[in-house]
Amino acid sequence: MSVALQLGIVGAYLVAALAVGLVAYRVAERTAEDYYLAGRTLGTVVLLFTTFATLLSAYTFFGGPDTAYRLGPEWILVMGLMDGVLFALLWYVIGYKQWLVGKARGYVTLGEMLGDRFGSIGLRVLVAVVSLFWLFPYVMLQQKGAGLALVGLTDGAVPLWVGAGGITLFMIAYVVVSGMRGVAWTDTLQGVFMLALVWAAFAWIVSAVGGVDAATAALAESNPEYLALGGGAYSMQFVLGTAVYIAFGVTMFPQINQRFFAAESKQVLKRTFSLWPVLVLLLFVPAFLLGAWAQGLGVAVPEGSSVLPVLLRQFTPTWFAALVIAGALAAMMSSSDSMLLSGSSYLTRDLYRPLVSDASREDIVARVGVAAFATLSFVASLFAERTLVQIGNTAFGGFAQLALPVMVALYWPRTTKWGMYAGIGVTQLFYLATVFLGQVPGTFYGWPAAVVGMVLGLLLTVGVSAVTSPSFGEDSSVYFEGIEAD
Repeated sequence: MSVALQLGIVGAYLVAALAVGLVAYRVAERTAEDYYLAGRTLGTVVLLFTTFATLLSAYTFFGGPDTAYRLGPEWILVMGLMDGVLFALLWYVIGYKQWLVGKARGYVTLGEMLGDRFGSIGLRVLVAVVSLFWLFPYVMLQQKGAGLALVGLTDGAVPLWVGAGGITLFMIAYVVVSGMRGVAWTDTLQGVFMLALVWAAFAWIVSAVGGVDAATAALAESNPEYLALGGGAYSMQFVLGTAVYIAFGVTMFPQINQRFFAAESKQVLKRTFSLWPVLVLLLFVPAFLLGAWAQGLGVAVPEGSSVLPVLLRQFTPTWFAALVIAGALAAMMSSSDSMLLSGSSYLTRDLYRPLVSDASREDIVARVGVAAFATLSFVASLFAERTLVQIGNTAFGGFAQLALPVMVALYWPRTTKWGMYAGIGVTQLFYLATVFLGQVPGTFYGWPAAVVGMVLGLLLTVGVSAVTSPSFGEDSSVYFEGIEAD
């Protein structure tokens, strides 16, 4: 199959996804609440799959199999079982309370919710700046992942910068004209389709190599350590620490956190968080097993490529590999468009509104911001030297530093503005030092710096709040009075 036909399949899939988004856009109301939150009307299926597709990104579809290829299939336990269950619990503990508060007060962003409670524009701006800063490398991750997918699919005929640039332009156009309702509808179709394609790829490759037993036996012969629990890279601290900071980090991702505001009802939230671990395992088990089995099957991954496209090209027809990669690209696009939409809301509502006296052109600022953010992250993705998982982990860890201070604020009326400043500001500086300064270690007694920072943030938030008094404008009743479930 020619490169032109492969790219035609990819292009057709993306255009079809865009058409669904545009149909949804035509029925949307022209309000900020509808644009950013779909009018707070998302039901169980749409909320579940829009969250699923938003996280079904380069990190999980390419970075995850790559990690299983390098380290072994225990990545299923870290990301699939432990992280899936932990995020589901956080979805209820943080997401439900956030939904109650947002429904009663009309909040659209996390910064609005915190800024109003603590009477602080500064805290609102801090949360927005921190969120946009860590969102940047994750958008970059999607763009680099899209480029790598096309490199692997076309055997290098399409260079990284062309693939990543084309997806970026498509993504900008989509987000500028659509909103959460269109994104959510498209996500639902993409999530279902991608899940079906992953299992189809799994069945096809298993059949081609002689079955599950044959694939596992080949792996046992080439990498016997992959079939033993624990040891090597999978130390207790690595397994537990990674699962914890990724789950807490996901909870604070703007594109995920805003979906807590968008649920139609309490029942919707309960059903979605209950179904989440099942859906995650249905994706990660086949994808990560394929990545690990590739070692035993002798799949050689060229430098700069990802294992799954190479594996598909070797064991499935070219048209099928192109279809799977098209679905993966669409999933990455769904992650990116959600990130850009959420980033736009943080930019306009938490920075532009409170800091600019005349915020009448908010719609133009939002669209220009989307284009500028996507363009800058694309340029940065071309020079990123870290792997996809390393880039993703950096962002996960940064967002994880927000989670415990937010949780304390939602449930402890005694929390003060200064406690929040300490819990968020100091831990961000600490984590930045571990990422960018070689003198500061990235692990402490085997525990990732992100987890150490989370503990530090909890202690600072509670400790500083305990020794400071509420400042003028703080109002704990915002989270605790007049907040009733439906």
